[in-house]
Amino acid sequence: MQALAQELIRVKRDGGTLADAQVQAFVQGLTDRSWSDAQCAAMAMAILLRGMSRDECAALTRSMTRSGSVIDWSRAGFGRPIVDKHSTGGVGDKVSLMLAPIVAACGAVVPMVSGRGLGHTGGTLDKLQSLAGYDVAPSRALFTRVLREAGCAIVGASARVAPADRRLYALRDVTATVESLPLITASILSKKLAAGLEGLVMDVKVGNGAFCETDEAARALATSLVDVAAAAGLPTRALVTDMNQVLGHSAGNALEVREAIDFLTGHASEGAREPRLLEVTLALASEMLVLCGLARSTQQGRAQASAALDSGRAAERFERMVAALGGPSRVLSPRFAGLPEAPVVIDVPAPSTGFVEGMDTRAIGLVVVSLGGGRAHAHASVDRRVGLSHVRAIGAHVAMGEPLARVHAATLEHAEAACARLLDAITLAPQPPPAAPLVHWHSSAVSRG
Repeated sequence: MQALAQELIRVKRDGGTLADAQVQAFVQGLTDRSWSDAQCAAMAMAILLRGMSRDECAALTRSMTRSGSVIDWSRAGFGRPIVDKHSTGGVGDKVSLMLAPIVAACGAVVPMVSGRGLGHTGGTLDKLQSLAGYDVAPSRALFTRVLREAGCAIVGASARVAPADRRLYALRDVTATVESLPLITASILSKKLAAGLEGLVMDVKVGNGAFCETDEAARALATSLVDVAAAAGLPTRALVTDMNQVLGHSAGNALEVREAIDFLTGHASEGAREPRLLEVTLALASEMLVLCGLARSTQQGRAQASAALDSGRAAERFERMVAALGGPSRVLSPRFAGLPEAPVVIDVPAPSTGFVEGMDTRAIGLVVVSLGGGRAHAHASVDRRVGLSHVRAIGAHVAMGEPLARVHAATLEHAEAACARLLDAITLAPQPPPAAPLVHWHSSAVSRG
């Protein structure tokens, strides 16, 4: 006899532990809609308030994974380890665009299932759709062929992947239960398990432009992800990396793709590889290579990743992936002009001479949204031309009148409004601020016994 929904809600409401079968009943109710929205929301709130053990969360993750299709790559004949990376999101976080081809060039297969931007954070799929024709929803046959030929494919999740999570996520969004650590963990990992991975590296962002604003919150999420993934059978490592400023020089879809191409090829007059962006990319690449057995240490993995980048092999993988998924065929050419450009471009002049002391990174992300480059809600359209480039890093010295950033906008009115908001979001000081760590914590440094 199937347990009543209200009885399972009562168990969790009163601080009890749900058995695997009870967790499965909840997920089944989500999937076949035998549980009402009110009952699903009540369980989500009970989980938010009472939490879940690691085993409960692992059971939830496995059940949500099995609620839809799960990819089995065993017949694909790759003969190479299958690994991916997931970021909790930030402003200017274009790492996936370089990381997937770098790791592919080192011998792994990277089936990277990414998402769209929402709120102040950007989305990898929105960036890639700045490239005309790029297919973010290929057939399984095309997905497999691109992975075989390029070693990497960055695509969106099918509607058939973890449908239980899709419904629960929508309910969490409107019932103030988004912040639940076990629900965040199960949501992320269920989709990654469905991708048929053999290893996963998590980039948990921390700072004023991230979901987790404190080290404590970021480490708690990273630890939960690593522990629950292990219990669910997916080897996982995690880094906690800084998001107290824009990552790289740009924020905005086409502008970030331009920066990624320059990063991969080395083309750019003002430094193609912003140091923080390079460091995060290589740190994640080295963790991925160690995790899937292609490097014996992170030092060796970093050397392999650097060689793949500097030799041009990673850039070639990116170009191959883009063309195979329907995008332009010559994105590496210095003359490539296939990215949309905003009609209005203005500089943001520094109001005084000094050093960039800090940024309200979330506010900067919302400036991009206000220009039309992001979404205030899930179904909003995106102007992929707009955003920010030439963003000065914390610690940079600027003279009065020199640009702090460059605004790319659809209209002069939008550009001027964005300029004013950016001046409010960037702080200058007479002295340079102390250097802050880029990687705050990594799970591989912690013994798990």
